[in-house]
Amino acid sequence: MTLAGRTLAIETGEVARQSDGSVMVYYGDTTVLVAVNAAKTPREDIDFFPLQVEYREKHYAGGKIPGGFFKREARPSEHEVLTSRLTDRPIRPLFPKGFKNETQVIITVLSSDGENLPDVLAGVGASAALSISSIPFNGPIATVRVGRDGDEFILNPTRSQMLDSDLELIVSGNSEAVVMVEGEADELPENIILDALNFAHTHIKSLIDFQNELVAACDVTKRELNLPEENTELKTAVLDVVGEQISQIVKIEDKHERNDAKSALEADTKESLAESFPEMEKDISSIIGDEFKAGFRERILAEGVRSDGRSTTDIRPITAKPKFLPRNHGSALFTRGETQALVVTTLGSKRDEMIVDSMDEDYKKNYYLHYNFPPYCVGETGRIGFTSRREIGHGNLAQRALKPVMPDYDDFPYTIRIVSEIMESNGSSSMASVCGGSLSMMSAGVPLREHVSGIAMGLITDGKRHAILSDILGMEDHLGDMDFKVTGSSQGITAIQLDLKIEGISFELLTEALDQAKEGRMHIIGIMDEAQPEASELSEFAPRILSLQINPEKIGALIGPGGKNIKKIIEDTECEVNVDDDGTVTVAGV
Repeated sequence: MTLAGRTLAIETGEVARQSDGSVMVYYGDTTVLVAVNAAKTPREDIDFFPLQVEYREKHYAGGKIPGGFFKREARPSEHEVLTSRLTDRPIRPLFPKGFKNETQVIITVLSSDGENLPDVLAGVGASAALSISSIPFNGPIATVRVGRDGDEFILNPTRSQMLDSDLELIVSGNSEAVVMVEGEADELPENIILDALNFAHTHIKSLIDFQNELVAACDVTKRELNLPEENTELKTAVLDVVGEQISQIVKIEDKHERNDAKSALEADTKESLAESFPEMEKDISSIIGDEFKAGFRERILAEGVRSDGRSTTDIRPITAKPKFLPRNHGSALFTRGETQALVVTTLGSKRDEMIVDSMDEDYKKNYYLHYNFPPYCVGETGRIGFTSRREIGHGNLAQRALKPVMPDYDDFPYTIRIVSEIMESNGSSSMASVCGGSLSMMSAGVPLREHVSGIAMGLITDGKRHAILSDILGMEDHLGDMDFKVTGSSQGITAIQLDLKIEGISFELLTEALDQAKEGRMHIIGIMDEAQPEASELSEFAPRILSLQINPEKIGALIGPGGKNIKKIIEDTECEVNVDDDGTVTVAGV
């Protein structure tokens, strides 16, 4: 088919033929292979769907050899992890409930032309490969990227076109609705974001029709899904024991008290039924969990009251404390209910820039944000010492949210590193990182145009009734139908991320959620403005950078033979000196 003026082709039957489903996706000269497989038998020891999505970019695809000592691709880069998540999130809700067979989706970029970006092809290819496989899958879906040139939206913009775009959205959807959104915008209003989603969905539907042609051309037989029948006798016995206790537990406002009460109820029920239903502890926990979810959702839909006593639009109490740490360049402690982020800003020089060695290009970043979620933030023990996919994803979202209000490098020639340490978590920790990051940078003296705040929106729906929730708790994320994160300044939206546990959301609900999110964002920005109304003076502990211009013809004289003059400056001042080809001399030091 022709898509955005270029040929998109999906082919199956020649490569990776022993996989349950495999496709080659061609777009321009960019080529992606997707292979999917699932175990023949389900795992009995788990209560979740074991899906693994792995996206990998091979350096040979861009005509490059990897750097480093071993000269081979090693652990996935941050971009590869983020693309794996972008592919995982829209397809995960489309597998049948109760399907517990280990399922693997492996996406490999085999060729890249440097202009047609392969990440959106991963979503299309994963859907196509699953649709022609024997694996049960309620697809197809499709993924596109949307940019904007002036007032015109661009479908699947090239890398060159993205340089001048004030919008980047990656959108996945089915034939009826949008199912996933990820992206950033240059402080654009809600109506433009909605128009962009409508534009994306129009082309998503044509991509789904295209995949259906492929499925019709293949001999597809889906495997039978043998789910265990519901044990009605056990369920009746459990409900007789728990009685009205679940409806009372749902009303407990404190997170830890509520969890303790639920655990105690489970333990008592298992003990009561141990003789009648031996070795059925997992099934009892599952039934109580389902009833707890139903009771939690019904209270919100029927009464408009949430588990912590708030209405659907209420935001938890907020405190913002900039300059929280004494010696750091910038810091802030941002607390919203039981979610707390300690965010620290460090200013560095050009040598502190992050070097990125990707498949298509090598470049440096002078601004980056890292997010850490230690186990103590939820009062638990756990593995430490590695960065999880969730941490990478949350950090990237917060990083994108703050980028539009950052000063130009020429006006503020520092490398900026932000680290968000989550101290407590009960929902929306990435949004706390955005708010804390904005406060932290201003406390360091970074001249942001204005504050950026973030809010996470939720949804509870039974098909007839719905409730949109502002500033969701962890439990509302886990038991609800949507996690919709929106960040922005007073001027407009800077980043957006939508994840669903249902198979789609209407544009009417999206509009309502965005309007409600705007009210919440403005409330939070008001609190942040009171705490830190404008950027402070540059921190006394931050390095000072002096930049001057000399005649390019005199660069050699400045450097001296063998760099003698520069070495002397460094020895005498302990500063970093950088000389550009255009005669710009930068001296950085404390």
